[in-house]
Amino acid sequence: VQLQASGGGLVQAGGSLRLSCAASGNIFGRNDMVWYRQAPGKQRELVATITSSGSTNYADSVKGRFTISRDNAKNTMYLKMNSLKPEDTAVYYCNYRAVSIRSGWGQGTLVTVSS
Repeated sequence: VQLQASGGGLVQAGGSLRLSCAASGNIFGRNDMVWYRQAPGKQRELVATITSSGSTNYADSVKGRFTISRDNAKNTMYLKMNSLKPEDTAVYYCNYRAVSIRSGWGQGTLVTVSS
């Protein structure tokens, strides 16, 4: 079961980006999903969670600016990021919430926010 994050790039502070996470296989729709990020020199941190039914939760640092969503018909999860700040600069990773079904973290997608 593979996950592919995409959509990162270079954006100015205050700008927006939408990340996508495409899943292969047939377990996406019945599993909770997460977005994590890892900034240079820092530990990976949880950014947002979405349950299989669409309930969401966010880290305090992104609450009100980021929106996690999913399209189970397309096996895809999204992270819309608005009002980006330089401190949002990181590699963003998507994964299943359940550790037992993860198969690594992949390459992630780099988001760079310039001031």
